[in-house]
Amino acid sequence: MGTSPGCGPLIPPLSDTARPLRQQIFERVRAAGQTARASLARDLAVSPASVTTLTSELIEAGLLEEIATPREADSGRGRPAVALGVRAGAHLVAGIKLSDREHTAVVVDFAGNRLAGEAIPRQPGPMTLPELLDAADALLTRVCASAGIARDALTAVGLGVPGFVDAASGTVHWSPVITERHLPLVPHLTDHLGLPVHVDNDANLVTLAELWFGAGRTLSDFAVVTIEHGLGMGFVLNHRLYRGARGIGMELGHTKVQMDGALCRCGQRGCLEAYVADYALVREAQTALNLPNRDTLAVGALLESLYDHAKAGNAAARSIFHRAGRYLALGLANVVNLFDPGLIILSGDRMRYDYLYAQETLSEMGAMMLDTGRPAPRIEIHAWGDLLWAHGAAALALQEVTEAALDAARAVP
Repeated sequence: MGTSPGCGPLIPPLSDTARPLRQQIFERVRAAGQTARASLARDLAVSPASVTTLTSELIEAGLLEEIATPREADSGRGRPAVALGVRAGAHLVAGIKLSDREHTAVVVDFAGNRLAGEAIPRQPGPMTLPELLDAADALLTRVCASAGIARDALTAVGLGVPGFVDAASGTVHWSPVITERHLPLVPHLTDHLGLPVHVDNDANLVTLAELWFGAGRTLSDFAVVTIEHGLGMGFVLNHRLYRGARGIGMELGHTKVQMDGALCRCGQRGCLEAYVADYALVREAQTALNLPNRDTLAVGALLESLYDHAKAGNAAARSIFHRAGRYLALGLANVVNLFDPGLIILSGDRMRYDYLYAQETLSEMGAMMLDTGRPAPRIEIHAWGDLLWAHGAAALALQEVTEAALDAARAVP
């Protein structure tokens, strides 16, 4: 993902008046990429004098800058028009995603432009806390070197892991990539990296990536369902990520679809993930197709073998994908019946397996939705690539850094 014209939610004028005007101005400038003071005054329905005062404060604080832009039908005479833009170098942040098979990272500037990206493959399996800290440290060093910056040039780091994460406290209650449970990860990372760290789960990071850089920028409400090594979900409500009262809301993969059903990697039974995720498909395939033992062949290779069998017409392989697709349809129908989003984005590497979202899957989802006489929500398949989660982690860091920077600017007399 390269430089884009602005980043962050594109919120309609006059629809978000509860937040401080200074914050609305800054975020509107960053979302637009660049904009004129007159446009800000018009969109926010405030006086030009108020906009001039507040933007002057933001410029003095080093958060915004004036940009000379050519006038329409510019004849080369007279002074150029002046727009406002985010001072990209005001803050740099890193986004890191630690996963079962690959660690990824990006560095982005304050305007959301990516300066560097790195990916490091790893052997699957949970990490101890020291191993996790070393992995984050090595990846951060590598991506900063790629960006040509020193680590102390960063203002903050966003980091994501799969599992149950309380973003407010920085605690990871459970993750398939960490051996410990109820781990207060943020203090350990902050101390080890020497930088402020913000943590969230990977499904929320994908959702933040869509909200800040992707299809969700213009939407007030949408859902993202991720299908990878597990099944996750993030939800945006009124242009903001929804996390729930305990910080672990939207765990779609761990909603129960069958009492005393299949064993989930979280330790409980009957979770939706236990019928749709990688390990669920492999578990079925090893029995139905007599595939090699999972201990002797990587999960990815086993999935590819299963998919090849399905494409070749093997009835058992097709039935495994069809069963997973039906359970996915059930989960998506529940999302629609609960939240009625205008868009559901299906994301993740498993979107390559079209049997999971074939037309019959979507038809079954429609049959399980409440009949209102209105069209079903739009379903889109997004495959961003390896750095998707890292961009979401960077958005998490940008969000926190922005709030702190605006608070500091407000405190200046």
